[in-house]
Amino acid sequence: MKILLLEDDIILNEILEEFLVNEGYTVISTFDGAQAQSLVYEQTFDLLILDVNVPNINGFEFLKELRSHNIKTPAIFITSLNSSSDLKQGFESGCDDYIKKPFELQELSLRINNIKRLFNLDSTHIFTIALNITYDTNNYELNNEGMKTILPKKEAKILEYFLKNQDKTISIDELSVNVWSYEEYPSSATIRTYIKNLRRLLDDGYITTLKGVGYRFNTK
Repeated sequence: MKILLLEDDIILNEILEEFLVNEGYTVISTFDGAQAQSLVYEQTFDLLILDVNVPNINGFEFLKELRSHNIKTPAIFITSLNSSSDLKQGFESGCDDYIKKPFELQELSLRINNIKRLFNLDSTHIFTIALNITYDTNNYELNNEGMKTILPKKEAKILEYFLKNQDKTISIDELSVNVWSYEEYPSSATIRTYIKNLRRLLDDGYITTLKGVGYRFNTK
């Protein structure tokens, strides 16, 4: 699981990064809101951990801007801002959890585990799609009843996004923003081709097309 850590306190940043790495996560850390913004559009993250009072773009504005572009990566604020109005602003910005400083590292671990449960994030990189169907996000490997297929990168990223958002309606725009990041967005026809390729490798019924709306990956 890949985490973006935005924290401008150098010592706390180092403590949090070391803790998260020891917990088994891949961590990209930054001290600046503008740099964090660039990183999100250049790379794919599973979770954002954000301080609020950081240089250039504060955490609230940073996350609000991401949400306005339909980027739905789960986010946890860690901040010394602890009034009810601050809490309200944080959740209105689009966060999924809010931790008030100071906090114990174990609390952060528990909050991350809850986010993983809510958003189907798996730190082992193995998704179980059905009894005999699994997907390894590290190797882009789909195992369907013993038949192993290495997926091309875009099909792999689309499948991973579907698996993290099972039973939710996903528009073509949302898929484009979260899979293509800073690249030029694909045409609807291109996305349909990728979806067709995934359907060929999976059992029928996993990916439903909602005409004029988007797609849904169905659990069974």
